[in-house]
Amino acid sequence: MPALTEAETNEFLSERGVLMRVAVVREDGSPLVTPIWFLHEDAAIYFTPRKRSEWFACLRRDARVALCIDEQSQPYRKVLAEGEAELVYDIGHDDVWRERYRRIARRYVPPEAADAYLRNTIDQPRGLYRLPLGSAVVKTWRMPQAGEPGEGIWHHRYYEEGAAFRNRE
Repeated sequence: MPALTEAETNEFLSERGVLMRVAVVREDGSPLVTPIWFLHEDAAIYFTPRKRSEWFACLRRDARVALCIDEQSQPYRKVLAEGEAELVYDIGHDDVWRERYRRIARRYVPPEAADAYLRNTIDQPRGLYRLPLGSAVVKTWRMPQAGEPGEGIWHHRYYEEGAAFRNRE
């Protein structure tokens, strides 16, 4: 499948309403995946766990994350990123980055609802994390678009020996 160009990646990560799934590692080594809101700014993905969330505790102990940002309809754009999340602001510093949080909320709900959401949850302490994309392992792809070859879109390693699409490259 074709990789997204930098422009396509930036456009996709800026679209309203697209959820991200963040995967972290529990203390026992098992994975924990949580769908959350995010913001793409300054060549990084920003996200905000609440103080009492399980995944915040996981991040405090082990900052390794895997992020999955994708869409349900064609062209099925996908962005996967793996790396070490950075705690930008810990609990107790919410006022410093509240405008960034407002921008996160406004990606998912209308401005008035986002402002109401902030007012209604202002007493819920949060941290602010980011994953700088420049230091992460990032993979992107989408389905071929008009004029692009549609056969053999998967890498040949996915096809069994002798498969019809395997040798068409």
